[in-house]
Amino acid sequence: MERLRSQGFHKGWLVVTAIVIGSFGPVFFLGTMEATSEPARWTLDLLSSPLDNAQSYDFATMRFLSALTGGFLLGWGVMILCLRSWAYDAAPEGVRRSVVVGIVAWFLLDSAGSIASGNPSNAVINVAVLLLAVGPLWLPARTVSPSAASAARR
Repeated sequence: MERLRSQGFHKGWLVVTAIVIGSFGPVFFLGTMEATSEPARWTLDLLSSPLDNAQSYDFATMRFLSALTGGFLLGWGVMILCLRSWAYDAAPEGVRRSVVVGIVAWFLLDSAGSIASGNPSNAVINVAVLLLAVGPLWLPARTVSPSAASAARR
């Protein structure tokens, strides 16, 4: 259990977080073109369960919204990878907090919007995405004192 609270494990988990978030980007990008919109349509159908083929990508405005959504999600996932690569070692707690607060903000607004639009099943699915994306990042990593770190290396 201690390993889950190490900075190394947290830094590694940021890859999981980035993939969970960013992987939705290409799916929704496919929704921008009629010929490739089925994965995005199916994803929306799944998120608004039950699977009943009620979701449609027949409107240009839906395809445009899909382009925006795909771009935001891919960009957010890439940003988390960049924070992991370029900022985490200098400010692990700041990166952890930033990622967790961003995910919680997404969760609250997306879930409220899902419920308001008549798709409460997505709010339930969001709980699973929230738990997977945040994982061990809920709690700060335990810091290791320099003397304990050097003792562990011996």
